[in-house]
Amino acid sequence: MLKDSILEKLERAHRGSKRPLNFGVYYKNTLVALCHALEDFILESEGNPVTIAAFQQGKWYIQEADRYGEIAQVASDIVIMAASGTGFTEHPTSELANVTLVGLEPRDPVAQEWHLMILSPQYTAMVLCQELSAADYGAKGQPSDDKERKFYGFWTFEPDLVRETVELTIAHIGRYNKDLEQKLTAQLQGMTSGQMSGHDVGKVVSRVVNYLQGSQQDLPDASDRQVLDENLVSNEMQAFLRMAQLIDRADARNPMAAAEVATLSEAMGQLLDLPAWQVKRMRLAGLLHRLPPLQGVEEILSPGKSAAQQVAMQQSAKIPKASILRIMPRLQAIAQIVAHQAECWDGDGQPDGLAYDEIPLESRILGLVAEFQQQVTIYKGEESTPNPLNRALADCQAQAGAKFDPKLVESLELLVRGLQQGLSLHATQPKIAAGMWLLDGQGEPEAKLPLQAKLLAT
Repeated sequence: MLKDSILEKLERAHRGSKRPLNFGVYYKNTLVALCHALEDFILESEGNPVTIAAFQQGKWYIQEADRYGEIAQVASDIVIMAASGTGFTEHPTSELANVTLVGLEPRDPVAQEWHLMILSPQYTAMVLCQELSAADYGAKGQPSDDKERKFYGFWTFEPDLVRETVELTIAHIGRYNKDLEQKLTAQLQGMTSGQMSGHDVGKVVSRVVNYLQGSQQDLPDASDRQVLDENLVSNEMQAFLRMAQLIDRADARNPMAAAEVATLSEAMGQLLDLPAWQVKRMRLAGLLHRLPPLQGVEEILSPGKSAAQQVAMQQSAKIPKASILRIMPRLQAIAQIVAHQAECWDGDGQPDGLAYDEIPLESRILGLVAEFQQQVTIYKGEESTPNPLNRALADCQAQAGAKFDPKLVESLELLVRGLQQGLSLHATQPKIAAGMWLLDGQGEPEAKLPLQAKLLAT
């Protein structure tokens, strides 16, 4: 990581913090599709964002200048950073009043970086990457195909992180243009970078996945085609995980819902002796269980609402089955699990009114542990509740035979007993930049995983 680059400054600021940055390696073809998706959503969002981009060299900006001319019609300000090159200042887009070019010195480490920062009260997104050096490529050397160039970094929708990076970048711009630094700083001081709505997050994630899938059709017939393809698929997976992360962070009362439900689902799968590939699938379904459908009800599991309010929403709403997960073929099984988590054992649930064993086993587990986790969180917030685990379990037991599978409620009781006797389950956020492991081996049988001697021999 180049010293004093934007990426290095941000990494240094978060080193050893509670929110470490998750870095990954991205191929150029992946970054092109990703940036185009994030840029194009500016045209649909209601905000007038400050947009900052770093293109390394002027020639790469020229390839995108027409696109930025369209974006300039709705953005408040656009700043383009690149090492000056052929045509860098000559394109008509550069003459627009709200577009400013910053010619980077060749030795500036930012000239080796690829950035896109979008900041407004309604829409925030960021790609922050740095190209690998010749030494980083190793013995094979730098690729001959431009699409196979590699970059190290990450991307996110997190408003606070995007704002922090924009501030670092504005300070760097001040080395070249003090007036522009002051202008952008004043804009940021008057701007509240709020949380994106669930509807907008769903739309931009859909666009990201569609663009990445489209990019797969244009891959070169090269020996590294499979690696390029996996990099695209990994970023499709990242898009959903980042969406789930935003939903959790918007819920101040239950910000660890996805991670805790994933951990409980995984533990239940092990307790039930499910094969390892199915346990892995349960974990992924838990991480994504709060994602909204593409249309209709905007958020089935609304951040900030109690479990009772959510159940009322689920029962009163006509829940569509068009889960956003269905746009990614490799997540069809997960989409099925998530879509049926609100079915009831007695057939009085949504979306299909399935009953008993008609409901997929994973959906039954997910619905139960999601309710249990939500109730535990609520009771932990009430100082008068002596034992949140027992209270939440009792709530689930009261609905056994009606909403929940009685046998699964018995298994949940065993799990709670194990927790009370010292079993430790650690709910951790997934490393989003390395999401492929969650997909690998989804349907292949593997050895079964033990759960601490089946909860201390039950």
